[in-house]
Amino acid sequence: MPYLLHIDSSATPGNGSVSRRIAHSFRDAFTGPVVHRDLGLAPVPHLTAEGITARSTERAEHTPGQATAQAVQDELIEEFLGASAYLFTVPLYNLTMPSVFKAWLDQVMVFGRTLDAGASPPSAGRPATVITARGGGYGPGSPNHGLDHLVPSLQDILANPRMLGLDLRVIVPELTHAPVVPAMAELVPLHEAAMADAHRQAVQQGELLAKRLAA
Repeated sequence: MPYLLHIDSSATPGNGSVSRRIAHSFRDAFTGPVVHRDLGLAPVPHLTAEGITARSTERAEHTPGQATAQAVQDELIEEFLGASAYLFTVPLYNLTMPSVFKAWLDQVMVFGRTLDAGASPPSAGRPATVITARGGGYGPGSPNHGLDHLVPSLQDILANPRMLGLDLRVIVPELTHAPVVPAMAELVPLHEAAMADAHRQAVQQGELLAKRLAA
């Protein structure tokens, strides 16, 4: 049965995380089955030498460390490839992605399994949505313009046909610090508008995905 794989990577639990709240709107609108992996609560291991060498070593010759690392990769890759669509909750931390999400990517991006040099990857064309909240504004004209190293990286990794090749949508609620940082108080209306628009987009994408997978 087709399922949505939801990867959370916010370190903040529950409604304290804006990215998680927007993801709830998506999930509420999506009516199909979901597999949820919360990297904030249960991080996957960072890639190690054993994990790298296990990929090019016959399984019968694996050391105990390689076998353990291979088992982690197998679980994550099978979960990724088994999904028909993806929801990634990836807030902006220090201008880039949370380390737990990078660790997950490093585990699942393997040539010959999820990557295929010179050919389309097995996940090519599958729908995916990224929800990425950030405390400030990073658009044109803002002081932080050009410092968002998360969305461009995710577009290159997730959507590039030479990488995972997903059909990617990105939802960006900005200015999340405005309600709590006095110096940003005048930006609260812009933050509220950004939040309302992000929830609207999340509901829309959740509904569209449900219809797409049911067709």
